[in-house]
Amino acid sequence: MKKQAKLILTGIAVVAVLAALFVLPISKKPFDFGGKVAPWRLGLDLVGGSHLVYEVDMSNVEAKDRDSVMGGLKDVIERRVNLFGVSEPQVITAKEGDSHRLIVELAGVPVEEAIKQIGETPMLDFREVIEIGTSTAFLPTQLTGRYLKKAQMTFDQTLGTPSVSLEFNEEGGKLFEELTARNIGKPVAIFLDGQPIEVPTVQEKISGGTAQITGKFTSDEARKMVERFNAGALSAPMSLMSQQTVGASLGQESLKKAIDAGIYGTLIIVLFMLVYYRGFGLYASLALVVYILLTAALFKFGVTMTLAGIAGYILSIGMAVDANILIFERTKEELKRGLSRSAAIEEGFRRAWSSIRDSNISTGITCLILFVTTSSFVKGFALTLGIGVLVSMFSAITVTRLLMYVFSTKEHK
Repeated sequence: MKKQAKLILTGIAVVAVLAALFVLPISKKPFDFGGKVAPWRLGLDLVGGSHLVYEVDMSNVEAKDRDSVMGGLKDVIERRVNLFGVSEPQVITAKEGDSHRLIVELAGVPVEEAIKQIGETPMLDFREVIEIGTSTAFLPTQLTGRYLKKAQMTFDQTLGTPSVSLEFNEEGGKLFEELTARNIGKPVAIFLDGQPIEVPTVQEKISGGTAQITGKFTSDEARKMVERFNAGALSAPMSLMSQQTVGASLGQESLKKAIDAGIYGTLIIVLFMLVYYRGFGLYASLALVVYILLTAALFKFGVTMTLAGIAGYILSIGMAVDANILIFERTKEELKRGLSRSAAIEEGFRRAWSSIRDSNISTGITCLILFVTTSSFVKGFALTLGIGVLVSMFSAITVTRLLMYVFSTKEHK
């Protein structure tokens, strides 16, 4: 049994060393398992970035649909910026009087690039053509990119020219059928980003919810158009109201101070554990080192670190120590009752487990609620704290327990 425990400890030690090399590599260039550089991902409050405010034109949207349109716009913009690998994008909807606004914050992205990324999302709509004397007017309809399900590139079987096939959802299919039914023998204009790209004449009512865009564009242009449509067509037009470059509120110096504070706090905890619990404190300190390395390594896999996230991480370190203190106090009580060292350790863990379990479950539930219901910065706090809670349970119940079982019982035979 003890031999098996030693093997498990050896495996944990190897994993901890690998985590250390991943977090603080000798070459000072952190690499992931694919050989690519894996640096820390820092949020807007640490590295700065872009702050953009867009105003959404709701003139053609019914009042009852405006909230759902804003929600759809938010989803589209988030999906669009995520395609570019932007770390922790923050997209917020706001309303001031009759004005509907979309606020976008992108960490580490210059304003010009951010505007380009968001502005490339197309605005598609169909309009009826009205002839007024010698002039032509375009009457907006309800059929817009809001109802677009997917797009794909096709080729004309006769000429081989590229075209874009559109498929609408059920509601969009009905609107398209109604539009073509009342315009048989008349032209219908297809607008993209406010410009007419095709004005075909309707030959018959079209059912099935599909349409095709043909025009004078190359295969590359058609392919790019399809990519843009599938990335998300805007459900309502929006215009840029203001743009601002946000400087890092903390900067490298302040970030260094925050990290130093975490290191000093950890050292004080280790010193306290060694002085007060002695041998047990040494085991807790080793388990704490393993915990810090494992969580830091996990944070490099897609977790964007913000000031709130760092606070959650430091808080989780203290919670990891709490579990060890509960175990040690229960073990000391069992030793005073006259149990042997190994029996006291087993009983101490058994008695402490319910308290550790309940406190971590309640914290985990809180983290889940915060992550689901709040903004990006609070989500960062919830995510790092939640990961920390899970890893702390592993370090306390597995690492500390194995160290105590292998070394403490050996010293007191």
